[in-house]
Amino acid sequence: MRAVVQRVSQASVTVAGVTVGSVSEPGLVVLVGVTHCDTRQTAAVLARKIYHLRILAGERSCADVAAPLLVISQFTLYADTRKGRRPSWLAAAPGPVAEPLVDEFVAALRGLGARVETGVFGAQMEVSLVNDGPMTLILDA
Repeated sequence: MRAVVQRVSQASVTVAGVTVGSVSEPGLVVLVGVTHCDTRQTAAVLARKIYHLRILAGERSCADVAAPLLVISQFTLYADTRKGRRPSWLAAAPGPVAEPLVDEFVAALRGLGARVETGVFGAQMEVSLVNDGPMTLILDA
């Protein structure tokens, strides 16, 4: 699994003009992609790592201050752009494999006590955010 984690002061995701998830206070936006070899354990490890990352104000984590997370699936994190001008998506797991693992990732966060909002898997989403810092990290699990 791969995640792009952004510290935000606020964020939202809309589908067809309807807000489906939002963070209205300091927290994290997590864009998460799944590849073929990922498992439930991979999702749990990545969730634990992100929830305890000390990247909020005062070197605190979401776990320390009960900060919210907005999780959005994004298969494009596994784009291969080494050849030509058209990205290859072969490294991204197909929807039937990826969706349950994104759900597992969200469930693992919630199991740790996290407040989690989400986008809609496979939907055309519009993401709005105010990056705080800016602080953006890429994590691979």
